[in-house]
Amino acid sequence: MIRDITALGDLLQVEELEKTVWALSDQDVMPLTLIIASKEAGNIWLGAFDGDKLVGFAFGFLGRENGRTMIHSHMLAVRESYQDLDLGYKLKLTQRDRALAMGIRQMTWTFDPLQSKNAHLNFAKLGVVSRTYKTDFYGPETSSLLHRNSTDRLWVEWRLTSKHVQQRLQGKDGRAEVLEVLSRLQPLVQFDGSGEPARTELGAALGRQRICIEIPTDINSVQRKDPELAREWRQATRWAFTEALQAGFFVAEFCRSVRGNQGPGAYVLQKGTVEEFIPEF
Repeated sequence: MIRDITALGDLLQVEELEKTVWALSDQDVMPLTLIIASKEAGNIWLGAFDGDKLVGFAFGFLGRENGRTMIHSHMLAVRESYQDLDLGYKLKLTQRDRALAMGIRQMTWTFDPLQSKNAHLNFAKLGVVSRTYKTDFYGPETSSLLHRNSTDRLWVEWRLTSKHVQQRLQGKDGRAEVLEVLSRLQPLVQFDGSGEPARTELGAALGRQRICIEIPTDINSVQRKDPELAREWRQATRWAFTEALQAGFFVAEFCRSVRGNQGPGAYVLQKGTVEEFIPEF
């Protein structure tokens, strides 16, 4: 069951869930006083419950971007044993409902672009776009084991009432079209024969209308087995996203599997503006 988090007992469970999911130390966990104050100030706190037990939550606060009031979804967490139930997706949809009820039509958040499952959720299922890459967003690392390979993030925009988003929410993920586009593109970063990231000559790539960037299927597994290889993927994709976005591209799509079920995922970046891709909403 997904509902607003209002009772103190429910809010008390947030800290424990943060620590469990993100493996954070006390210094990086949101203080209970801030949780209570932000809730009372009208920000969005949603919980997924199994009975009285909090098994997932989403927190979004009011902000401003490009002159518009928006919701920034700062954190979403789901217990590992509940992560195959689409709770992250359902929490996002409920966040959307709450934002629209407040008269807000845009949400933003950040995520690690090397996390392919999150990329699939964000681009293929929800319909976000991105034109901003933030290096070391939370600093070089945090106390979380998930943040040892820097904290680079894509800043994504979710245009809640756009036709693009509505099509994604209707299950039209555009995978066939994305695969067709990818079949014609030379990746700016791709796997070489040994599984390492290989970079394409930059000038030729940036002269195209579309480019793509490949990422590993499971960067967490790479990090556990070969931290140095994970760092190579971070450096290569950081270079690719930074150069492409500065050259006038934006991230339009993501396909989780390019070469069969075990293959790499790939982002599609398109030259132009987000406003042309997703008209005024």
